[in-house]
Amino acid sequence: MRAVNIVGFKNSGKTSLAVALIRELAEQGTPAAAMKFTHQDGLDKAGTDTAKLLDVAPAVGAIGEKESAMFWKGGRHFDTLLPLLGAEFVVVEGGKPLTVLPRIVIAGNAEEARALGAEPGGLALVVYGQAKVEGIPTVNDIAALAKLVAPRAFLLPGLDCGACGRPDCRALAGEIVAGSAAATDCAALGGVLTIEVNGVPLALNPFVSRILASGIKGMLGELKGYAPGEAVIRLQG
Repeated sequence: MRAVNIVGFKNSGKTSLAVALIRELAEQGTPAAAMKFTHQDGLDKAGTDTAKLLDVAPAVGAIGEKESAMFWKGGRHFDTLLPLLGAEFVVVEGGKPLTVLPRIVIAGNAEEARALGAEPGGLALVVYGQAKVEGIPTVNDIAALAKLVAPRAFLLPGLDCGACGRPDCRALAGEIVAGSAAATDCAALGGVLTIEVNGVPLALNPFVSRILASGIKGMLGELKGYAPGEAVIRLQG
């Protein structure tokens, strides 16, 4: 999965840019889903049937003729919701604390841009707007923005396992944005064992990956007809 994060201060136009970018990405052959962070207390309007049900139930599913939705009480972790989107590319609106994906910074001046991560070693791929920050490209054209971010989007697992040789995922993400590293440098993706749920790989630090792989190989070794080789295991349920 690849992702890019649109960050900006309140009323900076994040939603408008996300809508325009997703539309342009689709036209350029990269369909994208959206994820939104919000400080709004209620995601559904007060007094609706969904809100009434959520008052008494821990979760509510809504199914309509043209759209469906899920509502949970309380916040959910970013990573747990991504597989539900069913997309290989995600445009994330808001979520300034996120440090595992590159950013599009919306800013009116250089000071705002730097406060949002547009600086050397930061997470900003590009500044959208009028702000000029040395070393960070400024773009005002949606088509150019989509062409710039589509091939450079990435999403790290956020395990902070240190197996890549960096202290945390934030450090690796900064190097990827700078062009001195690649997402494939993440040791938690594509190790000796790969597990997918709904087509989305689960991140496994190398230690956990080796433990699980050894356990599975040990169990397989007790089965009649087993011979060492490349194994493909599919689980249903």
